[in-house]
Amino acid sequence: MIEVENLTKRYAGHTAVSGVSFSVDRGEIVGLLGLNGAGKSTIMRILSGFLPATSGSVRVAGYDVFHQSTETRKRIGYMPENNPLPVEMRVREYLKFRARLKGMTRAHIRERLDAVITQCGLADVHKKIIGHLSKGYRQRVGLADALIHEPELVILDEPTIGLDPNQIRSVRQLIKSLGGAYTVLLSTHILPEVEMTCTRVLILHQGRIPVADTPENLRATIFQGGMVLAEIAASPDELRNRFEEIEQIEHFDVSPIEGDYYRCALTPRDGVDLRPLIYEEAFRNQWRMRELTRERHTLEDIFVRVTRSHEEEAA
Repeated sequence: MIEVENLTKRYAGHTAVSGVSFSVDRGEIVGLLGLNGAGKSTIMRILSGFLPATSGSVRVAGYDVFHQSTETRKRIGYMPENNPLPVEMRVREYLKFRARLKGMTRAHIRERLDAVITQCGLADVHKKIIGHLSKGYRQRVGLADALIHEPELVILDEPTIGLDPNQIRSVRQLIKSLGGAYTVLLSTHILPEVEMTCTRVLILHQGRIPVADTPENLRATIFQGGMVLAEIAASPDELRNRFEEIEQIEHFDVSPIEGDYYRCALTPRDGVDLRPLIYEEAFRNQWRMRELTRERHTLEDIFVRVTRSHEEEAA
C-alpha cells in the first residue's frame, strides 16, 4: 500500500527527514513512533500530498504521490494532529459537506453517512453542534471524516493527543477495528499506544528509521531472550553453585526476600529461554519455587535502546 524510497525533506538550514525508506502492506496497522520533532508529521504530510519532498519517491496503492496526486488523494483518508473542525456546524451536516468535497455521489453519501456515524460511535451526537462536543467526540468526527469516502489508506497523526484515559481507550478500540479492512498508518509519541494498537512499528529518530519490525521481533532481537526471574526456597549457596555450573546462564543475582525464598535474576546466554531449564533444576533438586517468569520489555525500553545506540553510533 505504501512504498517510500530515500525520502528526504529539507527546510532552510534543517533536514527534517533524511533518506527514509519503508513499506506498509495492505491491511496493516503500522505505528510511526518517535519523539516530538523526529519528523513524523512531515512524513504524514508528504504521504497525504500536503507537502512536497526535497527528493526520493513515494507511492500509495501503486500511484506516485508527486506525479499522480489526484489519484493518491482519492485513496487516502487523513486526520491531522490539530483537526480543523468547524465548531458551528452539526456533525451530520459537516460529514455530508466533507463527502461532497471529496466528490461522492448523493446516493453514496447517504449510504456512507449512516455507516461511519455507526462505525465511529456518533449515533447519539450526530445532530449536535461540533463546538458542543467533548474532545473525544471531536476526534471521532475527524476519524469519520477520514473514513467516509472508503479510502484504502487511513493516516492518523496523533489521534489520541489531549484525550483523557477513557477517551483514549475508546478511540484506540476504534482504530484497532479498522485493521484488515483498511491500511492504517498511525503517528504518535505515546509508546504504549503503539504497542496496544499496531501490528508493526517504525521507529523514527532524528529524521531516520533505524529499525522497523513487530514489537515481539524487536524484543527478541534487541534483548536476546530477556532476563528470567524466579523465586525459590533453597540454600543461597546451593543456588549460586548450581547457577555457576549452568553454561546457558551468562549472569545471575541471588538476593533474599521474605521467609525462606530468594529472588533469582538470571540473564541468558545467546538468547536462550531459561525457564524450562530452571523448572527442571527445581524439580531435580526439590527446590520449592513459587514464581518463574521472563521479564517482558516494553516498547519504551526498545525505543530507548534503539535511539541511544543510534546516537552513540552517530557520535
